[in-house]
Amino acid sequence: MVYEAGSGIEGLEVLRARQVNLILSDINMPAMDGLEFLRQIRAQNLALGVPVLMITTESSEEHVKQAILAGAQGYIRKPFTAEQVKERVLPLVDAG
Repeated sequence: MVYEAGSGIEGLEVLRARQVNLILSDINMPAMDGLEFLRQIRAQNLALGVPVLMITTESSEEHVKQAILAGAQGYIRKPFTAEQVKERVLPLVDAG
């Protein structure tokens, strides 16, 4: 099952109501960016042990570092191919 949210705030609502196996989050989102979304997931003890993969258009290494420090298990830069997503997602799902 795939759940979708248009912002970090909606994402937190989904995580409060549903159990998930993987979180894919864009860094750039309205209302609450992906880094704050990730921090809130951890602060609210939502989706414990669930891997988070960040998606970004940012070329800045600083955003990637912040995501990893906040608990993301990896990232994908846009534009990306289906093969790149598969390479990043499968190890996270198989490990769980």
